[in-house]
Amino acid sequence: MKAGLLRHVLNLWPPFLFSGVHVSRLDADYRHARVELRMRPWNRNYVRTHFGGSLFSMTDPFWMLLVMQSLGRDYIVWDKAGAIEFVKPGRGTVRASFDLEEDVLDELRQATADGDKVLRWFDTDVIDASSDVVARVRKQLYVRRKRDRDRSSGVEPDTPG
Repeated sequence: MKAGLLRHVLNLWPPFLFSGVHVSRLDADYRHARVELRMRPWNRNYVRTHFGGSLFSMTDPFWMLLVMQSLGRDYIVWDKAGAIEFVKPGRGTVRASFDLEEDVLDELRQATADGDKVLRWFDTDVIDASSDVVARVRKQLYVRRKRDRDRSSGVEPDTPG
């Protein structure tokens, strides 16, 4: 799917649309994405700051999407684990950027060349309008090169684990 179309689909996807998440950028080569979370009455917590689940969900699919699209159909890419550290209360519009470097892709290709799986962590800061860190999010991806039989059948039989 072309990145521009995927950006529009994600912006209309109910979990993002109704929580105030907006994908403001998704590069055509899938190497960079930027996401914003706008403050809405329905995504505020009891103390009128961003709900922590919304802060985490705004970052949820992007590392997987970027890596999956950049590596191509010969690879299985899954989210394996995630963690979030809340640094300060989030108010107003907050944003997160994802930059996938070629050396990371090379590292993944090399680590999976023999069919081995690799687990790799990716870090993202959620920042506010003053560029202060509101939350630090870590996502772990499972990456494995598909076996020949997986590629020929189009089947993705393995799940991470």
